[in-house]
Amino acid sequence: MQGSSGGSGASEHETVGAYALGILDDTEATAFEAHLATCEWCAQQLDELAGMEPMLAALADLPGSGTPAIGESLSAKPSPRLVTKLVDEVAERRALTRRRSFYMVAAAAALIIGGPVAAIATTGDGGGTSNEAAHETSPAKAAFDVMTQRVSGRNASTKVSATVAMEPKAWGTHAVLELKNVTGPEKCSLIAVGKNGERETITSWSVPNWGYGIPNAKTEQARQPLYVHGGAAFTPDEIDHFEVMTFDGKRLVDVDV
Repeated sequence: MQGSSGGSGASEHETVGAYALGILDDTEATAFEAHLATCEWCAQQLDELAGMEPMLAALADLPGSGTPAIGESLSAKPSPRLVTKLVDEVAERRALTRRRSFYMVAAAAALIIGGPVAAIATTGDGGGTSNEAAHETSPAKAAFDVMTQRVSGRNASTKVSATVAMEPKAWGTHAVLELKNVTGPEKCSLIAVGKNGERETITSWSVPNWGYGIPNAKTEQARQPLYVHGGAAFTPDEIDHFEVMTFDGKRLVDVDV
């Protein structure tokens, strides 16, 4: 079953990828949400795409954009299994983004920018940051709050602490990171390391000068933890541990599963 009928049904079904990536404008998003309320097919597709936005953005390296290849900047590359699963959705998203600026999507993969773009990061303080910035009802924070499978770690040297919440999906694992006591400026990635030694980048973000989760910070913005989420092709029981790495190779914290 493919939801409601009508002349606009086909285009509305094709919009699910753009909606999951957060690249629709307010009018388009509102129209799609009305369609989503009556379309079981789109609801199922949206659930399957939950947490996969960072990988879709990382794979969307359009030629001629003047932007460096995002995938090459990641600390670990997406696995062949994940690339195979996402290639069709990336092709659809590329077609959709020709109607908009590509830079909006590129920034969603590499930075933490304001608003519900790409749904890969959030802080809970309401201040403008760089990727899905600080919306109190953001998908990352909301998902973290309801997930019950969690693991935590702290690095005594860097003082950075992290908790990763996980849930199994048909495509692998949806993971949400809560990161505290991290200072900037810095660019970081969350990496899942499998029991077989394979590494998969779950998501990437930027840390502004003021940092995240700083206990004695002067501003509420800096005291709030960072929340980012993404997906891995691993199932939860295939993951050995998570690593938070800077783009220049410094390990901020490990989280054993």
